[in-house]
Amino acid sequence: MCAVMSRSVEFPREMAVDDGGDDDDDPGQVLDNMEVSPPPPGLETEYETLFTTDALLFLSELISTFDKEVDKVLWLRVSRKAQLDLSGDLPSFLEGTTHIRTDPTWKVLPVPPRLQKRHVDIGDMAPCDSQRFIRALQSRAQGIQVDFDDGNCPTYYNQIKGIHNIVQVVHNQFPNVPPISQAPVLMLRPRAWNMVEHNMMVQGKEVPGPLFDFGLLMFHCGKMLFDNKSGPFLYLSKVESFMEARLWNSIFVWTQLKLGLPLGTIKATVLIENVLATFEMEEILYELRDHSAGLNCGIWDYSASFVSKFGHRQDFLLPDRSKYVNMEKLFLHSYMDLLVQTCHRRGALATGGMAALLLPQDPHSDSYRTVLSSVIRMKLLEIKAGVDGFMVYDLSLIEPMQKLFQLHTKGDNQLQQLRKDVAVTPDDLLSMPLGGVTLYGLKYNIAVGVLFIDAWLSGKGHFFYRGQVEDSATAEISRSQVWQWIRHQARLEDDSRVVSRALVTDLTREVRMELSCGCHSVRAEQQLHTAADIFLEVVLKRHFPEFITTYLNVEHTFLSSQKIGPLEASKSKL
Repeated sequence: MCAVMSRSVEFPREMAVDDGGDDDDDPGQVLDNMEVSPPPPGLETEYETLFTTDALLFLSELISTFDKEVDKVLWLRVSRKAQLDLSGDLPSFLEGTTHIRTDPTWKVLPVPPRLQKRHVDIGDMAPCDSQRFIRALQSRAQGIQVDFDDGNCPTYYNQIKGIHNIVQVVHNQFPNVPPISQAPVLMLRPRAWNMVEHNMMVQGKEVPGPLFDFGLLMFHCGKMLFDNKSGPFLYLSKVESFMEARLWNSIFVWTQLKLGLPLGTIKATVLIENVLATFEMEEILYELRDHSAGLNCGIWDYSASFVSKFGHRQDFLLPDRSKYVNMEKLFLHSYMDLLVQTCHRRGALATGGMAALLLPQDPHSDSYRTVLSSVIRMKLLEIKAGVDGFMVYDLSLIEPMQKLFQLHTKGDNQLQQLRKDVAVTPDDLLSMPLGGVTLYGLKYNIAVGVLFIDAWLSGKGHFFYRGQVEDSATAEISRSQVWQWIRHQARLEDDSRVVSRALVTDLTREVRMELSCGCHSVRAEQQLHTAADIFLEVVLKRHFPEFITTYLNVEHTFLSSQKIGPLEASKSKL
């Protein structure tokens, strides 16, 4: 690591910087109760811009105030999982909060004008990718999911580069993009609670990743976004309970008071991507009723959560996702219907998941028409269910999806669609689709899992495979299914072979050999081999690792790979 740079600002005596001389192993800035690693190579200017005296003081106080509360909600997750495992019970709607669900009078505060129309957001927009970020800002999308979670690999370089890019955009310093008041609205998505930031310590502990992201973004951008009537607006990932929503609400209130923003300024869309959260959607909205921009539903993180919570139970064996799992299945369309009904009943917006398919370049080709028809069919299901918007990855899908909304809806949103026809039961939400396991689906899941880990080792949070974008959500469902099929010794539909350790090991080796044809250097091939080994390590564990991102974030191979500069890392894939 490089030595600490000289600073252009002076810290107060009680937060004095230990400059560490010229020692290459210098730990970085050492402050009172706070340590910050030196800048990633090539980002010294960005680092200096972000880590000012006042910003560090704000981060230190934010993290110190809420660190114990973060630990509490994480321990509550563990406790809830243990209770379900020990009792064999299944989740249901909470008895203790019946009064919230049955009270028809409360509503969330109306969202500001810039959020009233949320037809098409761009998803998986890792802001460290400056060129794609520019293209997104120049697009006609309503919003951009500025993503530090599913589509982003949280290397120190990526976090600093991405946050600095956002600061530049918000302050109208980014080249060739409209001012923030005219560009697509930024929906900032910090990391989820399961992630930690290794490069900052407060009171002797690595800090929660979402507080690191949220704190820097709010300190540098919150006031400017508010002044331009463009935020601050957020996506909140992997929330599992109303207690976690309550924590976020407390963080919002504290932050607004500290930054001199009116209460209710921050608006957040909560992603309901965990089966337990589905039973607490009303309560989540209630806790965030002054700060809610609605709820969002996706497919793959949500499906993977069934394996995480109940995967050891035979009754919850999830069949081949490539053949049997889609939004037309009872457990998924019930979840979407309930989400829309819940949101609209409370005056909140309901948004759908991301279209991951990529349009072929030739708009006159049969393949182009086939892909577009597939996206239209699935997204039309969401529109007819009453969603107010959804996401796309491919910027070429923005215009056709906006036309889809114009053809099938009236006005800026569908809040008037109250879905009084919906009466979803716990059995509906917990009903597994019928189906088995195919050899194609098993190999596909293995390939996605291996390639995701390979991407992370290269400092990338998403990749392209067989005509669509893959990220941590698809990696989660892929590795979850392989683990579960091994656990329950599922049989292939093709030839009745048992999905065993030996079979998965052999197929992983076979998939790795097929994928290695795309490697153009010895180093890239070695990295792919490492990724395959880590994948097998994950799917053969006795106990299910809850998040693949958590597993990788503390995995020694990944931490070591962060020492590679971005240019060197990218060259290794050429």
